[in-house]
Amino acid sequence: MSETFRKEVSVLLDAFFEERPDLFLIELNIGADLSVRVVVDGDNGVNVNDCVEVSRAIEHHLDREKYDFSLDVLSAGATAPLKHLRQFKQHLGRTLKIDTAEGSFKGEFTSISDQLITLRWKERQPKPVGKGKTTVECEQQIEFDQIINAQIELIF
Repeated sequence: MSETFRKEVSVLLDAFFEERPDLFLIELNIGADLSVRVVVDGDNGVNVNDCVEVSRAIEHHLDREKYDFSLDVLSAGATAPLKHLRQFKQHLGRTLKIDTAEGSFKGEFTSISDQLITLRWKERQPKPVGKGKTTVECEQQIEFDQIINAQIELIF
């Protein structure tokens, strides 16, 4: 029964996102008890009304006599990991922390293409000659398929 339910919810979400192409699905979880958790994001962010619309697109088209389900619709939130290319685009200029198999990088997110992102930061490094340190501009290009985790660094 839960596989049929999952398919029905997925079809409803697909139809909704066709009508609202500015929004997109980040995560859909359906528990064994038919608890539905939908996480959405948007090209211009997500507000409460957007979450209400997603909720109605599901709630109003499923038969409560057939399925006893609970529904939570959430926005991705500022501290949620970035998972999709579309999420990255809205955060140009912000500080990101990116984890890859080669290490972690933290810097200003300066550019994006279909395959990679670029981070820039300044760090203190030993002078090539003599004592002391000097400030050096660093840049790292990271391919999307190499990203294990990407987080926005909130600065207060």
